[in-house]
Amino acid sequence: MKLALFASILLATLAVPAPGDKPSVTGKWMVHLSVEGHENDQECSFTQNKTELTGACKGEKSDLKVAGSVDDAKVVWKYDSEYQGTPITLTFTGTFDAGKITGRVDVDPYNVSGDFTATPAKEGSPAPK
Repeated sequence: MKLALFASILLATLAVPAPGDKPSVTGKWMVHLSVEGHENDQECSFTQNKTELTGACKGEKSDLKVAGSVDDAKVVWKYDSEYQGTPITLTFTGTFDAGKITGRVDVDPYNVSGDFTATPAKEGSPAPK
């Protein structure tokens, strides 16, 4: 009887996440950004390996390679693109909370910024146009 009780308690404690376990941002995300009155939606795929974040966001012409990091709830990623023929770098700095990432996006070399929200992509949802 004591062995059965001990086994039940042990199994119950294994099913509960340990304090300090951090959720992963690995997967597909729908990212909505607003910069200087310009709205944009894109699908990004992230792979998190400990604190390193890699992946790609779908651009108009090709996938844009993502590099970044995850430190507790802070998520940062960036990619290079172009705007009207000028090379730009977008840097996203946000906080992972309640299943989404919200924060600020900075666009260099234009020195403008805006806000973004990333939510997990629904299975079978179409990619933004």
